Amino acid sequence: MKQITPPQLAEWLQDGSRPAPFLLDVREPSEFAYCAIPGSVPMPMATVPARMQELPDDVEIVVICHHGGRSMQVAMFLERQGFAGLINLAGGVAQWAQQVDPAMPQY
Repeated sequence: MKQITPPQLAEWLQDGSRPAPFLLDVREPSEFAYCAIPGSVPMPMATVPARMQELPDDVEIVVICHHGGRSMQVAMFLERQGFAGLINLAGGVAQWAQQVDPAMPQY
């Protein structure tokens, strides 16, 4: 499993020369409703095992949470389930708000 920083992810999302990753946000619904990285798909951590069939297996998956702890756990779990191309967003939404989108509300 890899790590990616928010600026690296922002650059990737702007780069049309390679496939965009699937952005999996594993925070709780209230957290996602408060602020979210555009294009991310909410799937609370506790629901991931029951919803794995909704995840693509043909693109890289960037797992997102608030600070990076939950997303790291989910990425490791998915890796053990046979998913490849898993990437943890280092620092999560909090770092995205600081480094990429300062207008995003922080909590």
